[in-house]
Formats: sequence, structure tokens, C-alpha cells
Amino acid sequence: MSRIRDLQKNLFGGTTSNARQFGMIFTLVAIIVYFQIATNGLTLTSGNLIALTQQYAYISILSIGMLMVIVAGHIDLSVGSVAAFVGIVVAKAIQEYDVPWPAGIVLGLAVGALIGAWQGFWVAYIGVPAFIVTLAGMLLFRGGNQYIGNADTVPVPEGFRTIGAGYLPEVGPATGYNNLTLLLGLLLCAAVIWREWRSRQVRLQMEGAEPAPLWISVLRLVIMLGVIVFATLRFAGGRVGTSFPVSGIILAVLVIAYSFYTRNTAGGRHIYAVGGNARAAELSGVQLRRVNFLVMTNMGVLAALAGMIFVARSAASGPQDGLSWELDAIAAVFIGGAAVSGGLGTVSGSIVGGLVMAVLNNGLQLIGTGSDKVQIIKGLFLLGAVALDVYNKQQGRFSIVASLTRPFRREDPPAPAAPPAPSPTGSLSRK
Repeated sequence: MSRIRDLQKNLFGGTTSNARQFGMIFTLVAIIVYFQIATNGLTLTSGNLIALTQQYAYISILSIGMLMVIVAGHIDLSVGSVAAFVGIVVAKAIQEYDVPWPAGIVLGLAVGALIGAWQGFWVAYIGVPAFIVTLAGMLLFRGGNQYIGNADTVPVPEGFRTIGAGYLPEVGPATGYNNLTLLLGLLLCAAVIWREWRSRQVRLQMEGAEPAPLWISVLRLVIMLGVIVFATLRFAGGRVGTSFPVSGIILAVLVIAYSFYTRNTAGGRHIYAVGGNARAAELSGVQLRRVNFLVMTNMGVLAALAGMIFVARSAASGPQDGLSWELDAIAAVFIGGAAVSGGLGTVSGSIVGGLVMAVLNNGLQLIGTGSDKVQIIKGLFLLGAVALDVYNKQQGRFSIVASLTRPFRREDPPAPAAPPAPSPTGSLSRK
């Protein structure tokens, strides 16, 4: 029984409870297994995994920025329109004004930053609710996309397509696999082993802290390394010329950078403080307006990047780009454990939530489900997953959201005990 308790407490937890992402990871695994059986093994083929990464990388990038917006207590409905607007601006600049495609990427990021700063100004310094500001932005930049592009598609050059449709190149000896993808997998395995070892060393050096049992650390490493090796061989074993997508590398870099920022920097902690209790954060010295402004500006930059990656993969910018992207990003964040009221959520949780939605959408398409039914099933899944988790939390049972957000909760101190009532004898004696 103690081993089961140790397993439940430490398997994925490190210094906190394993259940932070335990339930959602099992949900993801269950969906993958179901569609792997239903599609006769198509879900985990090299070609499908590579395509899945390319198709949904831009949504995952949006979910990173949306997480920070939601954690700060806001919502952004304009990200799809902003992505489409930046896409047409960059495509036009490259196609009609002969702007080199690397400069076009810089231009797109700058335009996204300006749009985010514009919306952040209204939210942070004028005090207009983000819902209203971004609703207006959704209409404004959707119209801007159609106005600039004349409702036509605008192609982009081959070099620009690399960020959305490119892969790690083929180099080195012929091994039957993409060597750079193999190297990437080896580096990731080494990083996981070093992180586990470092975590144990830190716990050993902390007074009063005990590391997880050694067998738990070994089991955790076996599971994680097994997943990494399996994924590495799948991505490296695709047809010649395809391997791990460049868009996947961009996403991985962003996940690492934003995870570090939100967990280990004062700026990241300020975002959680503002979302948890804006008034208390301001009284503690947090610059409330600055945090809100930067969160909205950051969302604009990531929306611009997502839009350019989508245009690069599609080889052209069109008037239908970005439709309903904000809904997919918001769904990924909430499935990943963010709180509607703000103050809670993690980057890794949002990525897991995005993977759940991506695999669900991809699997339904592989088994031939119509687009109308796909939307119905995704909506019901989102509603059911969150409702079940809220119910379990209210009943005191295992809660995915509660587990994901446990490291950020502060327990209320116990109420002081009421002083004992004076005895009648004591009252008479004092008289």
C-alpha cells in the first residue's frame, strides 16, 4: 500500500504532487490508444505524427500566449484575426514590395507587437475590459485582412515556407533515419536524465526535504525515456526528406522559454499575482498596468508568429485564415487546467490540453467523421471534461484542474480558536 501511495505522490511530481498533469496525460493516452485501434494503426505512423505536429503547432503557440492572458484575468478574442492580418501584411510585403523573407518575418513580429501594444493600451491604461477591446480587434483586423488582400490569396516564396512546412535536413551517413532528429532525441534524453539527477541532488541538500524513493525516479525515467525514444524513432523514420518539423522546434523553444519565465522569474510571478488578486498585487508593489500591457503585447507577437507559420505551411495567405483559432486556443488552455477567474494555469498544461484537442480532431478525421460532427464532439468533450473535473473537485474527489493548479494555491490559514467563555465562578470572584 505504501508503494502505491509513493507512486501516486511522486511519479510525475518532482517536488510537488504527481497529479499536476496526471489525469490529463492519461486522458491523452486513452484518446491515442482508442484512435490507434479505430484507425488500424494510422494514428501513430510517422507520416501522421509529422503532419499532426505541423497542422497544430500554430494553435499550441497561440495557447501559450492565451494562457498568460487568462492567468492575468483577461480573454483575447482577436488572436485569429490578428494572425490573419499579419499573414496578409507579410505576404504582400514579400510578394509585391520585394521584401526579403527573413525581413518579412521581422516585419510580421513587429506588426504583431504594435497590435498587441494597441490593445494593451486600451486594457491597461484606459481601463476598457479586454473582452470588449479584443472583440473590437477581431472585427477590425478581420476587415483589415480582407481589405489589404482584396479577399484574394497571396502566395509566399519557398524560403519563407520553411518555418511552417520545413523539416530538419538530411545530413551525415545513411542510417535509415534522419540523423539530426536522432541527435535531437538523444539530447532530450540527456536533458531528462540530468534534470532528474539534479532534482534529487537539490532535494538531498535541502534541510528537511526528502527526494522521491529511488525506484520512483527510475520508473519515471523509464517512462519518459521510453516515450522520447518512441517519438524520436517515429519522427526520424519518416519518408526521406521529412523528419521533425521546423514549426515543432519553434514550438519546443517557446515552451521551454515561457515555462521558465512563468515559473522562475519575477515577471512571471507578477502575472499570477495579478490574476489571483489584482488589488493585493498592486498593494504589494506589482505594476498592474505594466503587467496587463505586456501580457496583451506578448499575445500580439505570438499571434503574429502563429499566423506566419500557418501561411508558410499553406504557401499562401487567404481571407479565411484564422477563423475560430481563438476558440481552439482558449479550449486548450482551459482543458489544460487554467481557471476561468485567472491566477491559475501552466504552460505545460496548456500544451497537453492542445494535444488532447489536436489528437481528438485528427483521429476523428482519420475515421471519416464529418466536419459538423467533429465540431459537436469537440464542444461536448470540452464541456464534459471541465464539468466532470469541477464536480469531482466539489465532491472532494480527484480533480485534474485542482491537481494542475495545486502549486499555485495558497491555503487559507486556520481560523483562530474562540476564547473560552468565563465560568460563573470566575465571574463572581472578580466581582
